[in-house]
Amino acid sequence: MSKNAYLEAVNNIDNSLKSTKNQAFAITNVSIVDARGIVPNAWILVKDGVILETGILKDELTAAITSYGLSESDLSIVDGCGSFAAPGYIDLHAHGAWEHSFDDGAEGIAIARAYHMLHGTTRQVLSLITNPLDVMQENLRTVKRVMQTRPDVLGSHLEGPFLALSRKGAHDPNCLVDPTPERVEALLEAADGTLRQITLAPERAHGMEAIKRFVKAGVIPAVGHCDADYQTARAAFNAGSTLMTHMFNAMNGIHHRKPGPIPAALEDPRVTIELINDGFHVENPVLRMAFKAAAGRIAFVTDAMAATGCADGAYKLGALDVTVTGGHARLVSNGAIAGSTLILEVAIKRAVKELGIGLPEAIAAATLVPAHVLGVDKPNAITSAPLGLVEKGYAADLLLLNPGTLAVEHVWCDGHKIS
Repeated sequence: MSKNAYLEAVNNIDNSLKSTKNQAFAITNVSIVDARGIVPNAWILVKDGVILETGILKDELTAAITSYGLSESDLSIVDGCGSFAAPGYIDLHAHGAWEHSFDDGAEGIAIARAYHMLHGTTRQVLSLITNPLDVMQENLRTVKRVMQTRPDVLGSHLEGPFLALSRKGAHDPNCLVDPTPERVEALLEAADGTLRQITLAPERAHGMEAIKRFVKAGVIPAVGHCDADYQTARAAFNAGSTLMTHMFNAMNGIHHRKPGPIPAALEDPRVTIELINDGFHVENPVLRMAFKAAAGRIAFVTDAMAATGCADGAYKLGALDVTVTGGHARLVSNGAIAGSTLILEVAIKRAVKELGIGLPEAIAAATLVPAHVLGVDKPNAITSAPLGLVEKGYAADLLLLNPGTLAVEHVWCDGHKIS
């Protein structure tokens, strides 16, 4: 897509999200698919950004329209033509797309979000890279401002600065520090209630104290970019960490005499596990193993950086130089993996077509599971309606998927038609 074309897409999405939420519509002739299974020959009725009813019989749709004081002339009817109707995807961990990162201010956020939105990610937690503390504070403030006009932005994720130097990945080692109380409070104050999660290494000085403080503030501490042993990881989960950042990547692996943090997460039912399902960060046999070991607790994430949606070439991740070859991003300095160019649309396709995972289970990993870890799968203070299911009372974040390829063909976010 040319730059002019994607800027037009950005403007169209911005205008759609800002429009008055008063349109009523029905989607017919679809198979609803979400974490609960597949319902064929279904319909969905929507008004004011919320799903009013779902059903399977045409007479029931007519009755539902009447029961809500509507008539068929009041609403548009969308023929799904046999598509799958799924909840909008939710990405807990991504940094950007279309040559922009979520650290690039409101314009960068709008452009990067547009690419992910067009591919079905209707809601996103904006991941901010490790930077000097004052820069991270300002980026948190920017996300808070953006959230005032964008329902698709769920808040911030800080990947750093409290990471292990030995597991820094593509993060600037000069900016990695211990989570002292003063630094923790500075970040919480800047976010002002919009920080959703923070990745940290629990073994760093003040690590456990920081986890407890973040939990108290309503932030999810995620164990990641760490060199923690098994006992330290267990202590972190017991202290309130309920998430593991991109399991297997940027952490010590499993050893039969030094189990480390991965078995601690796999065996703890309280912990949701992020996986980058691109076959590069984690290869298929290990992805399948993890999906079986933590059934119902896997959240697909992309860790997508600014090169997502772009050609191979030279890019930036924060202040660091990155080269993308064959869609894979690596630091110029040392060859370390530097995020991905993955989108959740592709992660879902891979899960079903290559890993052999059932469609409802794959959809759950990009919808209900991330919604649950954020607490937005039920009435909450973050979104206007719950997320993660195609169900009465839930937000009208809806996707129509090609039943053969699982490509995203149409998108609604908060009841607004996006594509």
